[in-house]
Amino acid sequence: MNPAPVEVGQSIGSRVIGPITVTDIVRYAGASGDFAPMHHDESAARAFGFSSTFSMGMFPAGLLATFATDRFGPSALRRYAIRFREKTWVGDVLTMTGTVVRVSPSDLAVELSATRNDGTVVVTAIAEFAFD
Repeated sequence: MNPAPVEVGQSIGSRVIGPITVTDIVRYAGASGDFAPMHHDESAARAFGFSSTFSMGMFPAGLLATFATDRFGPSALRRYAIRFREKTWVGDVLTMTGTVVRVSPSDLAVELSATRNDGTVVVTAIAEFAFD
């Protein structure tokens, strides 16, 4: 399945998610198996030296991947490389964006970012999709 035609430099749109809640983080913990207390227990987070609870890095990375695969299809995803840049805190609103950086007749690549409401980028990624 080939997507609708896209060009290098084209935005794939945006998606806003949040504000992130402790419940969101606990639900992700259940799905991922990551029950580190600093992610859901305020006193544990403070004991580890953090100001409050925060999400696992893979939570916003997964939201970003879903944003891209909703556009181009999960079965077309061939590579997803991420870079964690900052923490995502309870209360953050994340905006997912993407820009097409490579297009050929059989594949394309998209640069992605998740930015929290204060303008800080929390995760960047590149997703590569291949089509029949």
